[in-house]
Amino acid sequence: MAISADLHQALRGIVAQRMATDPAHDLAHLDRVWVNVQAIAGPEADMTVLLAASYLHDLVNLPKNAPDRHTASRRSAEEAAPILRDLGFDEAQIAATGHAIAAHSFSAGIPPETDEARILRDGDRLDALGAIGIARNFSVSGSLGRALYDPADPFCEHRAPDDALYSLDHWRVKLLSLPQGMLTIKGRALAQARIALMLRFLDDFAAEIGTPLPAEWTTA
Repeated sequence: MAISADLHQALRGIVAQRMATDPAHDLAHLDRVWVNVQAIAGPEADMTVLLAASYLHDLVNLPKNAPDRHTASRRSAEEAAPILRDLGFDEAQIAATGHAIAAHSFSAGIPPETDEARILRDGDRLDALGAIGIARNFSVSGSLGRALYDPADPFCEHRAPDDALYSLDHWRVKLLSLPQGMLTIKGRALAQARIALMLRFLDDFAAEIGTPLPAEWTTA
């Protein structure tokens, strides 16, 4: 099945109707993941599978603090199958798309076993970095009632990071280490560029609150 504008629009329409959204997981996020995927994918990748996976990977979207959040990607893969069948995907494409969707999640812990799964995972994680990543981090934290940072110890120098309480702690817990886990060469290069932007932001943030940025934050 060739990539077509009709397929793209059909997938966008489906998720717009069916996907529960939060400030960081909406149609704009899916559009950005598709842009990222196209920037990462090489000529050997199945772009039809990647298009479908980009738009259906958050079909089941559970809150960050939901106890069963780790099941969301598997459930998304399950719900994607009949949609893809109705769109004319064959069983091999459905299986490939389902694996990419299931394996993209940080919390699911499913190893990505195909090029498409690795590309989707990198494309999704790229959207947690850079200018958009900063905006998403603070938006989600605000929606969950988390403070921006701990005024007594903003950079976790004398306590364990706790991103259930403080938005900035999530940078230390997860975001700053994402480039190290990228699985594609292009994804890693893009991630490193976006981390550089985030570190510039952290320098300004530290200056504005009058607390020096610890060296370990720049080498996470």
